Amino acid sequence: MRPNVQAMSNQSSSVTEFLLRGFSDTEELQSLHFIAFLIIYLLALIENLLIITVIIYSHQLHKPMYFFLANLALQDLGSISVSVPKSMANSLMNTKTISYNGCICQVFFFVFFTVSHFFLLGIMAYDRYVAICNPLHYETMMNKKACIQMAISVWITGLLCSAVYTGSTFTIEFCSNDINQFFCEIPELFKIACSDTYLIALCVLYVGASVAFINLILIVYSYVQIFRSVLRIPSTQGKQKAFSTCLPHLIVISLYFVSGTFAYLKPTSMSLSSMDLVVSMFYCMLPPIMNPFIYSIRNRELKMAFWNLTVNLFPHFLANFHWSDDGF
Repeated sequence: MRPNVQAMSNQSSSVTEFLLRGFSDTEELQSLHFIAFLIIYLLALIENLLIITVIIYSHQLHKPMYFFLANLALQDLGSISVSVPKSMANSLMNTKTISYNGCICQVFFFVFFTVSHFFLLGIMAYDRYVAICNPLHYETMMNKKACIQMAISVWITGLLCSAVYTGSTFTIEFCSNDINQFFCEIPELFKIACSDTYLIALCVLYVGASVAFINLILIVYSYVQIFRSVLRIPSTQGKQKAFSTCLPHLIVISLYFVSGTFAYLKPTSMSLSSMDLVVSMFYCMLPPIMNPFIYSIRNRELKMAFWNLTVNLFPHFLANFHWSDDGF
């Protein structure tokens, strides 16, 4: 039986479940929500698994840039798998509940994948900086051991931040169990906190935001140096090649940072329920779908590797298919 919100005491221990009220209660709209989320999830799943598979099985892609891209795809898979399947299951079963422990798990893993994702973008910017600004030292600075250490540090940073954020968030006393979102999200949990019990968690969040801002400054500095180096390249073809490896990354960073900043640094007093929902869908579901597309659309090396893998897997089906240099 669902707890009575009005009779609920001001203790978080009295909350045994939360109600995710992000979407309409109308049965037809819930069916539409399920179908839309299913398509989005399957699309993200297929795209990111393809990226990971192609990079693993293509020796020509065993380079730092693609190693980090595979990690990025894994993080995208994790972040969308944390929130979307539960929302789909609730729509299918015509319910809106999520257990208290389930909400903790959603917050923990979503923050884990999101934070590690953001810091990995910083590592990828550094990789492009070294490749373009210090090409003679690239193999030395971005050797296999260094790349593995960078990737491990990113995952550990995400794990530590997630543990701190989740632990501080669930010290909050909740006066309601209604979450105006389709998954458990820290800003929405702050909105149902009792009095000022969320201040400690809020301070932790803003400290983390300050660290993320420093990371952003380093990314911006890297790209300022990159663009200065690219503009000094004499050939037009060389400039285009350099920009083609940097612009997708810059687009991903911009979209991710703008939407995430709005969701997490917006004052909790602002009441923009519909906008909050749209923005959360934007940074929760759009990156896992768009990142593989953005990184591969102008990357001939990645597309060639995908084609070669397809030929090896389906040799008889593609035996009569003729490849042309401008086929993609």
